[in-house]
Amino acid sequence: MIAWIFPGQGSQYAGMTKGLCDSSSLIEDSLRLSGRILGFDMVGLMHNGPEDELTLTQNAQPAILAHSTVIADLLSENGHMPDILAGLSLGEFSALVAAGSLKYYDALKLVRIRGLAMQDAIAPGKGTMAAIIGLPEELVERICEEVSPNGDVIVANYNCPGQVVVSGLTEKVKDVMGLALERGAKRAIEISVSAPFHSKFLQPVGDILRGVLKNMDVRPPKIPVISNVTAELFPDDPELIKELLVIQAFSPVKWEQTIRKMISLGVARFLEVGPGRVLSGFVRKIDRNSYVSTTDVENPAQLREIEISA
Repeated sequence: MIAWIFPGQGSQYAGMTKGLCDSSSLIEDSLRLSGRILGFDMVGLMHNGPEDELTLTQNAQPAILAHSTVIADLLSENGHMPDILAGLSLGEFSALVAAGSLKYYDALKLVRIRGLAMQDAIAPGKGTMAAIIGLPEELVERICEEVSPNGDVIVANYNCPGQVVVSGLTEKVKDVMGLALERGAKRAIEISVSAPFHSKFLQPVGDILRGVLKNMDVRPPKIPVISNVTAELFPDDPELIKELLVIQAFSPVKWEQTIRKMISLGVARFLEVGPGRVLSGFVRKIDRNSYVSTTDVENPAQLREIEISA
């Protein structure tokens, strides 16, 4: 089985999609139309930056979704189809587009709104996130509970063995970082983000998404997609799909569990579709000893390599 996995926020970079646009005027026209629909020069920002503006949540999210969708469409046009899909956080929207559950332009507007809502969910500097490297997830969970029994800091991303991300109030996150290092963590690295994603402080984002999704056409996926929230397949019920997308905004991302689920279902090859190669690295750390292979594809040269190896 082949799985396509789609990257989340943080995979954006100045120069993304430039090779794709240089290879096809149709792709450039389509991406420029996407930007006009959202009301900003998305292609100019993707190609030239500046990085600090591209990194803003409301800009990075539609840029990554657009890039990922172009690659997915090109793969499909050349006869490549996945057996199953998943995406990390924002990438889940790309996966649902590829599965035919969300229409591309609906998803584009949705993640723009999601990004703006995330930017505004909590006062700047009040919340943050940090990667904790080198401790078992159970120990990090206990440290979070010790620092804040009421959930002001939690494990928000289960990326791979020995790497989780905590999220919450800045002072609590820093306390977790300090305790984690005292208890043997190799590193504790604060992440430059605008809000404590996938924590209870993003509940307002879920409320906004619920209102937008209420009147949006969502269909059962034509290809199975695994949910970040449950690490199980999305249901066929559109209303339940909508609710999982709402909950995802303020719930932990179970990425390691998602990859293990895919492997248990028989996935032998993972294709990272879109900018970056972070997810491929996670897969290799999650499953070090099996036959599973990973490939990342984000530009014309990599697309050609896939054609040769197919």
